[in-house]
Amino acid sequence: MTQPSSHFEFGKNWSDFIKRNFSEERVDVSRRHLLDFLQLQDLKGKSFLDIGCGSGLHSLAALRAGAARIFSFDYDMDSVKTTQMLRGFVGNPQYWEITQGSILDKEFLRNVEPADIVYSWGVLHHTGSMWEAMDNCVPFLKENGLLYIALYDYDIQVNPTPEFWLDVKKKYNRANWIGRRAWEFWYIWNFILKKKWWNSFALLGKKGNYTRSRGMAFYTDVVDWLGGWPMEFAKRADVKAWAERHQLAIRIMTTGAANTEYLFVKK
Repeated sequence: MTQPSSHFEFGKNWSDFIKRNFSEERVDVSRRHLLDFLQLQDLKGKSFLDIGCGSGLHSLAALRAGAARIFSFDYDMDSVKTTQMLRGFVGNPQYWEITQGSILDKEFLRNVEPADIVYSWGVLHHTGSMWEAMDNCVPFLKENGLLYIALYDYDIQVNPTPEFWLDVKKKYNRANWIGRRAWEFWYIWNFILKKKWWNSFALLGKKGNYTRSRGMAFYTDVVDWLGGWPMEFAKRADVKAWAERHQLAIRIMTTGAANTEYLFVKK
């Protein structure tokens, strides 16, 4: 039996998302979600560090929110290229820098400057060393800086369990093109439609909600959920203990979805 690759092709998925779905509406939705969660009116005068920039949409949202400096990096070169493409859409501003790098690469991180906003949404649990990746985010917080991260929530995954989903992800990554489409149908039929075809009408509304929440797309997130490997889940109690060790206060914790969103501030 073949083994899953060490990393899912996140960048290809995000590149496809931008090519199929990019719009100024999505950028504005992402901008509003970002500012609402940070509890800020804008990012004027603030620096923004995007760890695992993916599609680049949220870096662009930070630019639209008025960030004075943006530094975006990703392990996946396809994500870097997609983010660079978005930067090109807005005239390649010099205060937006994009490069390839890993939050686990200490040598690379030596050249990364601290920021007022450190942002990493749905990324750190895919590094293969989630707690180390989280530790490495903390030194980049400026005084009174905000750390905004989203982590897959262990506590919400009761039936099925986190272990069930980890097994599914391994099987998805071993599958060929046809096998992956079959897994996607299986997931949508069982967990979105609940094995009832008439729920397809509700699915249309759900797809619209993706655009209205963070500017994302339904199918892109299905592929990301099934394919995302490596993968770890975080228990809320463990995240709280981690924050205490790093002298971070949890300002906001939003639960109820696969990802729990956390906003930390230095105590």
